[in-house]
Amino acid sequence: MKRFLTLCCLIGLYVCQSTACTNFIVGKKASVDGSVICSYNADDYGMFQYLCHYPAGKHEKGEMRQIYDWDSNVYHGAIPEAPETYNVIGNINEYQVTIGETTYGGREEMVDSTGILDYGSLIYVALQRSKSAKEAIRVMTTLAETYGYNSEGETFTICDPNEAWIMEMMGKGPGSKGVVWVAMRIPDDAICAHANQSRIGKFNMKDKQNVLYSKDVIKYARKMGWFTGKDADFSWKDAYAKPDFGGRRFCDARVWAFFRHFDNGFDRYLPWALGKDPNAEDMPLWIVPNRKLSVHDVEMCMRDHYEGTPLALDSTSIGGGIWEMPYRPTPLSFEVDGVKCFNERPTSTQQTGFTYVSQMRSWLPRQIGGVLWFGNDDGTMVAYTPIYCGNTVQPDCYNTKGADDITFSDRNAFWVCNWVSNMVYPRYKQLFPSLEAVRDSLEKSYFKLQGEIEERAMSLYATNQQAALTYLNEYSNQKAQEMLERWKQLAVYLIVKYNDMTVRPEKDCKFLCTKTGLGARVSRPGYPKSFAREYIKQTQGKYIQP
Repeated sequence: MKRFLTLCCLIGLYVCQSTACTNFIVGKKASVDGSVICSYNADDYGMFQYLCHYPAGKHEKGEMRQIYDWDSNVYHGAIPEAPETYNVIGNINEYQVTIGETTYGGREEMVDSTGILDYGSLIYVALQRSKSAKEAIRVMTTLAETYGYNSEGETFTICDPNEAWIMEMMGKGPGSKGVVWVAMRIPDDAICAHANQSRIGKFNMKDKQNVLYSKDVIKYARKMGWFTGKDADFSWKDAYAKPDFGGRRFCDARVWAFFRHFDNGFDRYLPWALGKDPNAEDMPLWIVPNRKLSVHDVEMCMRDHYEGTPLALDSTSIGGGIWEMPYRPTPLSFEVDGVKCFNERPTSTQQTGFTYVSQMRSWLPRQIGGVLWFGNDDGTMVAYTPIYCGNTVQPDCYNTKGADDITFSDRNAFWVCNWVSNMVYPRYKQLFPSLEAVRDSLEKSYFKLQGEIEERAMSLYATNQQAALTYLNEYSNQKAQEMLERWKQLAVYLIVKYNDMTVRPEKDCKFLCTKTGLGARVSRPGYPKSFAREYIKQTQGKYIQP
């Protein structure tokens, strides 16, 4: 593992065991400014992550691309390199193509352990070779069908400045070197989401413009005895990854929570999200929202903890501790005295390694139009900073030499942001407002500057394209580094302000002192009332004074 982490530092690769991620998708007519927008929380358990970069390049005939499994670093083999590859920063390339994913698993017997391409490698190879979402679909499916697909069932978000697609793919068993797959274009006026449960059901095989699929997508299911009806009744997810309780409660519930923000009647699907009623009405793959979404709207949805719903992680439960933390420890399922139990799994989770909201705009030059709003920890606990798709140099804080999953560095965003968030988690209600104020102030400043910065870049682009790209790269890196410094200040502030579960008084952003120069007397807020009430109730009067 240590050798692998060193390799990661050298090539700028980040790794994610994506067993529980979340993607939201917004069509260009469903956004406030005509952007196609998509998002990704890359959730894992303890693994360190960077912002990756693959430079554009020209490749000689016969040159091979080595494929190492994105999760395990196991060598799978090699494939021919493309004659030309494009610049990739994070999960967006210089043509504004963005690809994200969530793993849903599906039928275990469909995994091809002999395949060369795993889902992560497939994403970054496709980003290097594609100028559009449709081209990325073609690249991904052709490569998987040629060299085999070495992963479980996967849902991919594949977008460009004009189109948004969702694609689901599975192998055909050990040694098959083949895949079945289906891809559907999201209507321009619609929003979509997926979160570790297969989402594509029935699809119109005659709609060649908006539906793509492998030739044997139904035939293979028939061969395996998983489907016997008419072609028109075929449902991808029912055949290959039928939703169970976990698929609905732990996964589709996140989709439900996203949709309900933009559909006043979407609570009709709550029984589906709860996962217990076998006859509950399934959710649609996409909806037309009741208002248009901004980048900020999507960022806030990536921070969702089921607030205001029956699944909310709030003061009605002691699971969040004294200060009502809207997080729960993993694993999701656990056992108590022989009884199987579970935790809720909201969109915002402590195991997020990186998060982004990608903004793709067709009316701007391609390397100015694409912005990856990026954060290196739980989306609730970070400020999304702008990374332009033409950038060729990562900020030091997102690609810190010497930092890894067991080596802390105060120059590294992953570690500094985790340092702060792990102070906040157990004392959430007390500490989070301070973090939220800093986070929102930074993001507000980025959005306020965006028009001015891009206007300047456009002016440079007219006479010197490289100067414009350098300008945007330097701006991106500056904002990321400024965020890091502000987060360090926040860390220091939190430990001084809230030391030993007290609260130190301040005025005009300065801690108060006595006339003799000592720190002013701290306050001791004690238990929040809701917790105190429950605490006394559960201890059955043991701590009631006579």
